[in-house]
Amino acid sequence: MGFLKQITTKHPNKDIIKKSCIFAPLFRNNQKKDKMENKYITVAYKLYVEQDGKPELVEEATVEHPFQFISGMGTTLERFENKILPLNQGDKFDFVIPCDEAYGEYMPEGVRTVSKDMFTINGVFDNDHIYPGSIVPLQDNEGHHFYATITDVTETEVTVDLNHPHAGKDLTFKGEVVISRPATTEEIQGMLNMLSGEGCNCGCCGGDCEDGCGEHGCGGHCH
Repeated sequence: MGFLKQITTKHPNKDIIKKSCIFAPLFRNNQKKDKMENKYITVAYKLYVEQDGKPELVEEATVEHPFQFISGMGTTLERFENKILPLNQGDKFDFVIPCDEAYGEYMPEGVRTVSKDMFTINGVFDNDHIYPGSIVPLQDNEGHHFYATITDVTETEVTVDLNHPHAGKDLTFKGEVVISRPATTEEIQGMLNMLSGEGCNCGCCGGDCEDGCGEHGCGGHCH
C-alpha cells in the first residue's frame, strides 16, 4: 500500500462512520462488470461477534433505520450481498461470514504513524474529525479508498490503524429483509455520486438530503 493521504476534508457524519462496518473494505467506484439487475435492498439486523467465547451484540440496524444498499455496486461485503440477494421482502436470515471472507486477520503492520500535517485544512489541524476512536476515509497514492481508525494523536503525529474494527472476527448476522425491489435510475445515480465523493451519505437513496441523512443514513452500518 502506498503512502496515505486524506481524500476529503468534508467528512460524513462522524457518528455514522463510527457505526460503519459492513461496507466493503475498498469501495469500487463502478458497478460489477457482469450484467445484473441492481436491487434496492434494506435490511434490519443484529450483528454479533465472539468475545471471550460468547456472542456479543456489536451493532443493530432496526426496521425504522435499516441498512440500505444497492446490489451489484460493490459497496457491501460480497458474502453478505450473496446471502441477502436471493431473499424476498419479509424473509428472515441467520448466517455467519467467516473472518477470511469478511475483513481478514488482524495485521499489526497495519498500524501506521503519520504527520499531523496530513490532516490539516487550510493549515489548521482537523480536530473535529481526527481524534482517538474516529474513523476517517483515506486513500493511497494509487487511488485506493479505505477507512482507518485514529488510535492516537500527539503534538506532531497521528497513529492510524488500517485494520477494519472487525478484522480477525467471524461475523454473525440475524435479521430480516425490509425492502427488496429493482433500484431506480435515480437511486443508482445517487449511489454513484456518493462513491465519487459528491453529495452526502444519503445519496444512495436518491434523496436530496433536505431533511438530513438521519441517524444511520443510507450506509451507516458495516456491510
